[in-house]
Amino acid sequence: MSRLLFLNLPVADLQRSRDFFAALDFTFNEKFSDEGAACMVVSDQAFVMLLQRERFAEFTVKPVADAQEATALTAAVSADSREAVDAFAEAALAAGATAAKDPQDYGFMYGRSFHDLDGHLWEVMWMDPVAVENGPPTPEAFAEAQA
Repeated sequence: MSRLLFLNLPVADLQRSRDFFAALDFTFNEKFSDEGAACMVVSDQAFVMLLQRERFAEFTVKPVADAQEATALTAAVSADSREAVDAFAEAALAAGATAAKDPQDYGFMYGRSFHDLDGHLWEVMWMDPVAVENGPPTPEAFAEAQA
């Protein structure tokens, strides 16, 4: 059996976060959702648990970070094409996200990033299927693409 991935994110307003991610075409597994949590389906093996900050704090021993002030992680999702990257990022911005970095175009890989309503950093990226199969270009070619 393949491993499942559950990413847990603290949110200030659960319904507002559900509405935001629904606008990005994510669905929710209601079996694992309640008034303090929503199980967002990313794929058959990846899920994001949106947890009210108080609920999230029940699972930690350290203080809950404020994603508006600091970045603790970057959540990245794939897209089928460059155009799909742009469509996803534009949908996020239209739903209330704020832009993070400028688009990143490395030739074999293209991505955009945004902060969700709670300040969590999300990236959406496309990678050329040849690079997925064979790996990225040489470090030198990658450095050139970044320049």
